[in-house]
Amino acid sequence: MKMENVNRQDDLQSQMQALKSILEKQTIVNDKILRRAMNRNSKWISRKYIISIIACVLMVPYTMTAMRWIGFSLPFNIVTSLFFITAGVYTYYNMKALRQAFKPENSLIETNRGIARAKKMDADWLMLGIPFVTVWLGWFCYEGYNITNGMPLLIGGAIGGVAGGIAGFSVHFKIQRKYREIMENIEDITDGN
Repeated sequence: MKMENVNRQDDLQSQMQALKSILEKQTIVNDKILRRAMNRNSKWISRKYIISIIACVLMVPYTMTAMRWIGFSLPFNIVTSLFFITAGVYTYYNMKALRQAFKPENSLIETNRGIARAKKMDADWLMLGIPFVTVWLGWFCYEGYNITNGMPLLIGGAIGGVAGGIAGFSVHFKIQRKYREIMENIEDITDGN
């Protein structure tokens, strides 16, 4: 009887060890699948950030040459250029925060914290960008009206402003959604463990 109990105990221990091994392999596979899915979303976000940074860099010489040639004042062009520089630098640091979150040595919890930080940075940009653009648009309208003695430049500016605003908010909301998807994926895995 005693020998039978020892054998059962050994069998139970070996079964527990086998089950533990299977669960660890499944966790590793799930982790790899999750990281692949998260990397797709983070690469999409990074591409959008790179496009934004390139656009900001290109807008500085455009602002200082073409807009000056059109007739906008030097202070207007300098402020506009400074805004593009600020936007480009801020976007670069946001992209850097996103990349820091995905360091291979990070645990999923550290990755989730980093993603939350990058998501917040992305959302916080609107608190600076929207007030600035509101004031900037008023200044643009004032100067545009004075340059053309009427409406032609204002109509073009309004169409460009509406189209740019729609495109900008659309990209912003998609980026926020991608951040949420990454965070939800991490939470699903970490809550399951």
